[in-house]
Amino acid sequence: MKSRLMACAAGLALSVSLGFGAASAADLKFAPGEGPFDWDSYNAWAESAPDLKGQTVTIAGPWLQPEDGYFRNVLAYFAEATGAEVIYTGSDSFEQQIVIDAEAGAAPNIAVFPQPGLASDMASRGLLQPLPEGMASWVGDNYGAGESWVNLGTYKDADGNDQLFGFFYNVNVKSLVWYVPENFEDAGYEVPESMEDLKALTEQIVADGETPWCIGLGSGAATGWPATDWVEDMMLRTQPADVYDQWVTNEIPFDDERVVAAIEEFGWFARDDDKVAGGADAVASTDFRDSPKGLFSSPPQCYLHRQASFVPAFFPDGVEFGADVDFFYLPAYAGKDLGNPVLGGGTLMAVTKPSDATTELMKFFQLPLSHEVMMAQTGFLTPHKGVNPEAYLNDTLRGQGEILVNATTFRFDGSDLMPGGVGAGTFWTGMVDYTGGKDAKAVAGEIQNSWDALK
Repeated sequence: MKSRLMACAAGLALSVSLGFGAASAADLKFAPGEGPFDWDSYNAWAESAPDLKGQTVTIAGPWLQPEDGYFRNVLAYFAEATGAEVIYTGSDSFEQQIVIDAEAGAAPNIAVFPQPGLASDMASRGLLQPLPEGMASWVGDNYGAGESWVNLGTYKDADGNDQLFGFFYNVNVKSLVWYVPENFEDAGYEVPESMEDLKALTEQIVADGETPWCIGLGSGAATGWPATDWVEDMMLRTQPADVYDQWVTNEIPFDDERVVAAIEEFGWFARDDDKVAGGADAVASTDFRDSPKGLFSSPPQCYLHRQASFVPAFFPDGVEFGADVDFFYLPAYAGKDLGNPVLGGGTLMAVTKPSDATTELMKFFQLPLSHEVMMAQTGFLTPHKGVNPEAYLNDTLRGQGEILVNATTFRFDGSDLMPGGVGAGTFWTGMVDYTGGKDAKAVAGEIQNSWDALK
């Protein structure tokens, strides 16, 4: 559900068919040799790329207008170098259709999954093919928090063996705190570098007679999900990543004391009337789309707002990043030595029908250019350490890209990995109950009971 809040909303099938040597610079979005792109690695790859004239690679995924067009511009560079035809089909019912097609033996060569759950399930049923040899070591070496991405893309095959099936391409960042630089400057506040500093800043704002945070959990039938993001971030900042993994798979119960402590970390911010705009009682009833607006009122209703990279869509018109608003990484505890964990999500590519041309296309997606062309067009983020950050469309994306590259651990949104009845059910409602004053241990116990009932 939360992943879909950041997904696109309309679409068409698209086709790219550009023969090697037949495409001119005018056929490509960005002229070769120009702009902030890594042409050297692309040219070196293109010089040794095989002649794939007459071969076709089919791709299916959730990207719809305008993202399908941006992706088309990336594929054009592969088609230019190899002569292959690449056909992408986007659908708003992709997750249902890909299963039907795969079971019928009519799958595309590559499927683009909006989150790992379905890909993992299809891999275990023998409906996906492992990625080309060497991809795991490449991801580990070339992605920020590389081993995290390898682990996120590794699933059991039909024989129960771990294989790398997923290659992440286009991700998002949730571990962000938004603020207005002018308000910080006027009040003499500085961006915190640790969670200890963030808590001290929160208390300082209260001591100054102001309100530190705007928090809203309202989202119609999905009310409560913003609080699950908070708890997930707190789990990553209070416990090692393997404990987080055990939590989202229920290897440790939801009412484990470490999970309860993470919930209470969120409560430190959200259940104190002095720390949140409107008081603690307003948290659950404030719509998440309205909650950041308090940053921009005069005088400000709050100074801080934790939300994912998509939240600027709900800022007032005319807000200029860097001048009117900025963000910082939700910091880790300096005293816990857990590195720089990042919470987020993203799309992954998997091979559903192998071919020589498909293998070459997956190699192409390792090139910085295949990421940079997307970076320059839309809200695309990548943990690829080899890309030129100057290729990002704007400073907002550039800053988030730097967070990804510098991350030591990346973990997917935990509630999206849990069974729907929990992650998109009792976890949401339980957080509403908790912000309303219910005991964290009791809430966690009820969530665990609901999980047990699904087993």
